[in-house]
Amino acid sequence: MQNELQADIMMSSNTYSLEQIKVIAPSVFTTEKAPHLTEKYIQTPTSRVVEDLMSMGWQVTKAQEVKARKGKGFQKHMVVFRNPEIMIKGANGDDSFPQILLTNSHDGKAAFNFRVGIFRLICENGLVISDADFNNVSIRHINYSFETLQAKIQEVIAKLPNLVNKINLFKQTELTEAQMADFAQKAALLRTKQTINIMDVLTPERPQDAGNDLWVVFNRIQEKVIGGNYKYGGKNRKARSVKNFQKDIELNEQLFELAESYL
Repeated sequence: MQNELQADIMMSSNTYSLEQIKVIAPSVFTTEKAPHLTEKYIQTPTSRVVEDLMSMGWQVTKAQEVKARKGKGFQKHMVVFRNPEIMIKGANGDDSFPQILLTNSHDGKAAFNFRVGIFRLICENGLVISDADFNNVSIRHINYSFETLQAKIQEVIAKLPNLVNKINLFKQTELTEAQMADFAQKAALLRTKQTINIMDVLTPERPQDAGNDLWVVFNRIQEKVIGGNYKYGGKNRKARSVKNFQKDIELNEQLFELAESYL
């Protein structure tokens, strides 16, 4: 709970430093390998990747680690980066920044994994992209070098025009009332099998998200489903927001795939 609370406080600022990350997710800085790993395992701390990305102009905007009773210090963690020089301009101030989501663990079960996300300034909402053009990029610990990282990040950046085209395609796709209700129902089912109030999920939080094109509908449904801002069940209970970053990423990817099915 303490780490989650600290993370919420730190996220209120634009970026944060290595020292601040160390408070929120100390496992990022683990330099020793887990006790069960053999001498053949090459340990590369996540902090090295973080520092390398910072030197390339990417700023840290979020950091989290999973709670761990066993293997504390070696558990899975996530660091999110944004480059202020790379922006997707939108209409009416709906600008957004591509994000890089780095996940890793120091228990020998994961490589450095990079996903693409979108951060919308209007709602300060992070959307994780799951698309054939943006398959997750990984670097094994044993293969890590600054040059390898540079090549992987350039690979991601080179695909960003395709992402802009996909977003524009979303914006050009108009949904009917029935399609919007279907989208909201299927999206909510990703979190609960109980009945929901469809209008809770479809009602926009801000004027910029009003309308029926696929992009704004996807954004407001994603925000409600992840944020838990809807009622469900016979007792009309309010859903909770998703705190676990692994579940957050999984739901975001499923929601993006669901949105693509309406193209």
